[in-house]
Amino acid sequence: MTSLEARSDVTVRRTALKWLGWGPRSDHPVDKVLPPGRLASLGLQHVLVMYAGCVAVPLIVGGALKLDTTTIGLLVNADLFTAGIATLIQAFGIGPFFGVRLPVVAGATFVAVTPMILIGSHYGITAMYGALIVAGIFGVVVARPFSSVLRFFPPLVTGSVIAIIGLSLISAATGLIAGNDPTAKSYAAPHDLVLAGLVLAFIVVVTRFTSGFVAQLAVLASLVFGTLVAWPMHMLNFSTVSKAGDFGLSQPLRFGAPTFEASAIISMIIVMLVTFTESTADMLAVAEMVEKPISPSDIARGLATDGLSAILAGFFNSFADTAFAQNVGLVGLTKVRSRYVVGSAGVILVVLGVIPKVGQIVANIPGPVIGGAALAMFAMVTAVGIRTLGKIDFGASHNLLIVAVSIGVGMMPVVSPDIYEHLPSNLQVIFGSSITSTLIVVFLLNVFFNELKWRTPGSSGVSQAEAASSTDASG
Repeated sequence: MTSLEARSDVTVRRTALKWLGWGPRSDHPVDKVLPPGRLASLGLQHVLVMYAGCVAVPLIVGGALKLDTTTIGLLVNADLFTAGIATLIQAFGIGPFFGVRLPVVAGATFVAVTPMILIGSHYGITAMYGALIVAGIFGVVVARPFSSVLRFFPPLVTGSVIAIIGLSLISAATGLIAGNDPTAKSYAAPHDLVLAGLVLAFIVVVTRFTSGFVAQLAVLASLVFGTLVAWPMHMLNFSTVSKAGDFGLSQPLRFGAPTFEASAIISMIIVMLVTFTESTADMLAVAEMVEKPISPSDIARGLATDGLSAILAGFFNSFADTAFAQNVGLVGLTKVRSRYVVGSAGVILVVLGVIPKVGQIVANIPGPVIGGAALAMFAMVTAVGIRTLGKIDFGASHNLLIVAVSIGVGMMPVVSPDIYEHLPSNLQVIFGSSITSTLIVVFLLNVFFNELKWRTPGSSGVSQAEAASSTDASG
């Protein structure tokens, strides 16, 4: 090989590494590579903080769609696998297209839970994943333009949606605790209520008497505690664990080729837009914490990764991902700013995702244990939404009206699930989801009152900076 060919070969390799996010690093702490031991331990911390929230999504969706325990376990594995891939891409990037290249951990978003259950119930699981794939493609395409129109998603909009996400999901947590059939003899059995109450009390006690990283593990620790309590109550059955393989990747399109329904796609596209507002808020927050400027192009790459994760999820039987707020908090707590730390968390998630026994263990945790922990997580989401709404000037009466009407419309299918049963199936899927109906109403009302030229004196528009400061609903 000539010297010219050698130099050319080195140039190609350097270009490829840089394109993949592994090229020459700056001196900024975000680009610092820590020793292997610290990378592994700090990455494991991130996994522990996000684990309970991440696996709650497949457990709730799988249970609502009446899937068997073995299948739910497979969903858990697929969920961990795609979350790991998305986290790796956010940390290291893929060329100029994907990855914010900041310490951002991705995980399954609660926003998609209710819409996915509705779509799966009406049209089947293949339509659920078909809608997710199309919404992911939509997300990749609109990521860049969305990053420049954040003013249409101020705290008035995001706060209302985040609040309704938590409120609507409380019914899912209740179903895990009490069961979904009020006519069944086992419905709301006293021992189930007591077990869920103990799990909830455990979270309260741990949070009250600990702080920092230990307090952040309260939900995960409560699952372990609740499972141990359920043991002498004869509520554990881990028979599927021994039957699961030691190693294996989730079978792509396990439920069959995706199908496409217009209303399901519209509903999932709305979910993608809500997810974008969550991720934007977290990316801006983590950029401020690590003291690294973030550009609209950086945000666009991060949002495109959310879209890409939805496409992967559609093929690998998983769920849409978003940046997890609790991991942003962990970055602030530990002051560790290296993106290679969350990269190691991504590797751990991928490894867990290809160990089927892990999914089966999680899938066999008793419903009241998951429900008690989920109740705390979902109620916290509602509280975050209320806190976001606290940034709004309610002196202008129309802002109060916008929130009232939006949440009122959103709660209708929660308190009366059959209210839209006489509408066409397409409309049932869109408006039967409290999240999609709330976003449609609050978005249109905000434009009507605060964006159009005839807005009244004293109306209170919200700046893009305020919009970006809204807090994540990912749990």
